[in-house]
Amino acid sequence: MDYKDFLGNSEEKPLEQIKEDGGFTAIFRTIGVIGDSLASGEFESIDEEGNVQYHDFYEYSWGQFLARAAGITVYNFSRGGMTAKEYWEHFADENNCWKRCQAYIICLGNNDLFVYGHPLGTIADVHLDAPEQNPPTYMGYMGKILSRLKEIQPQAKLFVISLQHDDMGEERNQLIDECTIQLEKLTQQYEGCYLLNFSKYSICYTQNVREHFALGFHPNPMGYYVYAKMVGSYIDYIVRHHMKDFAKVGFIGTDII
Repeated sequence: MDYKDFLGNSEEKPLEQIKEDGGFTAIFRTIGVIGDSLASGEFESIDEEGNVQYHDFYEYSWGQFLARAAGITVYNFSRGGMTAKEYWEHFADENNCWKRCQAYIICLGNNDLFVYGHPLGTIADVHLDAPEQNPPTYMGYMGKILSRLKEIQPQAKLFVISLQHDDMGEERNQLIDECTIQLEKLTQQYEGCYLLNFSKYSICYTQNVREHFALGFHPNPMGYYVYAKMVGSYIDYIVRHHMKDFAKVGFIGTDII
């Protein structure tokens, strides 16, 4: 065995190595997942009248699959239908979601952009020194959320997941790409903040994929399991390529520097 086997190399791309146990994600003892239905293990059922019903099954969420695989504690700060706007304006406060964790994974945007039609905004909407001045755009609210997380746990590592491509239309994927560009700029503004570029590197969520891994449009148990593998493997990739950035993870939440 060579120690270099545990390091990243310049030719490796994210998700080329799928870690069954989350890899180096296990260095975090507590992770908070901020998100919508995808982060909540939401399943779809059909009632007697043929109407779609939505149910959050947190034990089936990808965060809990990852927790069990990596032997860590993951908190679900999420619910179906969540937007960055709602999370910031009242959900987080009302549900005690500003809990101090060593790391946070933020996965929001689908409902903001494609259900409620909130404006995307740009990185110009994010004011690091005065987040209260951020305008009511998706980017503005995301900046407020990240700033608050850094306020309550300054050394925490932040992982922002971009949306996956799908087969719901080219204009939709173009907006997803623009959102990813803005999110990449956003993560560069915060120390210890990283983008998981699922728009580029993850599975395209097509009808063929949904036939195997979805229950309606939302994932089925196997779909959430696969998503957990992608999240853990991508974080492992980031750690292996930035080892010095994570050397003091054990001190997060303590008075030791």
